[in-house]
Amino acid sequence: MQKKSVKKKKQPPRLEPVYCKGCGRCIEACPQDAIHFADSIHPETGIRPVDIDLTLCNACGLCITACPEPYGLQSVEPVADFELLDPEKLFGARQSTAVVPVAVPDEEIPLPEANKQLVIKGTHAAAIGAVLAGCRHFFGYPITPSTEGAEFMAKVLPGLGGVFVQAVSEVATVNMMYGCGGAGLRSMTFTSSPGFSLMLEGISYMIGAEIPAVFVNIMRGGPGLGNIGPEQADIKLACRGLGHGNTHAIVLAPSTPQEMLDLTMLAFELSFKYRNPVILLGDGYLGQVTGKVTLPETIVRPGLPDWAVHGDGVHRGNVMTSIYLQESDLEAHNRYLNSKYDNIIRKEQRAKLYHTGDAEVLLIAANTPGRMARGAVQQLRARGIRAGLYRPVTLWPFPVDELKPLVARARRIVIIEASHGQLEDEMRLALSRAGITTLPPIDSVQHYGGVLPQVSEIVSHIAGREEVVS
Repeated sequence: MQKKSVKKKKQPPRLEPVYCKGCGRCIEACPQDAIHFADSIHPETGIRPVDIDLTLCNACGLCITACPEPYGLQSVEPVADFELLDPEKLFGARQSTAVVPVAVPDEEIPLPEANKQLVIKGTHAAAIGAVLAGCRHFFGYPITPSTEGAEFMAKVLPGLGGVFVQAVSEVATVNMMYGCGGAGLRSMTFTSSPGFSLMLEGISYMIGAEIPAVFVNIMRGGPGLGNIGPEQADIKLACRGLGHGNTHAIVLAPSTPQEMLDLTMLAFELSFKYRNPVILLGDGYLGQVTGKVTLPETIVRPGLPDWAVHGDGVHRGNVMTSIYLQESDLEAHNRYLNSKYDNIIRKEQRAKLYHTGDAEVLLIAANTPGRMARGAVQQLRARGIRAGLYRPVTLWPFPVDELKPLVARARRIVIIEASHGQLEDEMRLALSRAGITTLPPIDSVQHYGGVLPQVSEIVSHIAGREEVVS
């Protein structure tokens, strides 16, 4: 017995005024003259939408066909509610050829004994450090005073089977690094202050998705386009402003070409250890100055982490995302990130101390100003002033554990920096959070806009006040 077909009743259109473009095509299409322009402007769009007189409508649907905006006019037939799902839940369980991906460990290969010492500039030293650390992928956009590092990578990587891509912008650069790091591969970029600013949104995404990469920022004068002279005014950006949200990354502050190489190698190690970007923060002078560099004993042949989204069957079950649409899920992810930050703070504080054992005048400086401060300590000691230098190598986390006993002995602290108190702010915040509320008098020697503090200036500033005190 054949079932009798039931003719589906036509449904009149439903108007969503917020999507109406006010083009009037539905008015022309309506054979019943049931549509006309509204008398008032819609407050959200600033456009005068249409009105439909449903008492005249015969539900022919010609208005829906004529509407160029797919959500402006619709049938009132009920549709299933759309459920928002996080990417890791969207397609259900991912199929993989292995229950648990197995990590391929790094290998250390001995370097030849010949030519272990080089005389090179800071950016070249960082680039060599990246190659030695197993980096074979570079993405970047040229900007002075960091471009020589990118030029070096462009020459070297193709011969090592690596990849060099000059992106169309810094925004494109950071997104390429997101994809490369997500595949479990080591990538880096060289940039300078204005370019680093453009990368911050992408860095926030990488921190949220736990994707490693190394960013070498050779700071230059600002704000705005500024100039290409050396400055330290990106400290607050690197330590407190890595894009939106609850973000932190280890910030390393070298002071010599040797440290540019060594700390770049360390940056890759820490980046993959914590699955997080790492920032190498140098000043414009350090990027360009030439110095002697001794190469390490080994070079790294990189493996492949088990968490990588590598495009093969073994890793097919992995996913990386910073999208958590449910507030409770995002809060739980932030709690997890906070625990990771706390672990980094406990384990990764680094500082260099010089004549601090009996220091009454404690100098605090980083990057090239740290070298100036070291020279000043030598001259002050020759004058009988017990000065010492505390040089933070990690600006975040600030190495407060080694600083606390020095502060307790010092009767004066002098901050040497090429910024308006950004290094001092990190020191004060770290001490405050460590419960150190009683501090000796603090003053500073500061320069801005590409000018660096000089040894003679530091000595004169400290010695003059010491004479007044005595």
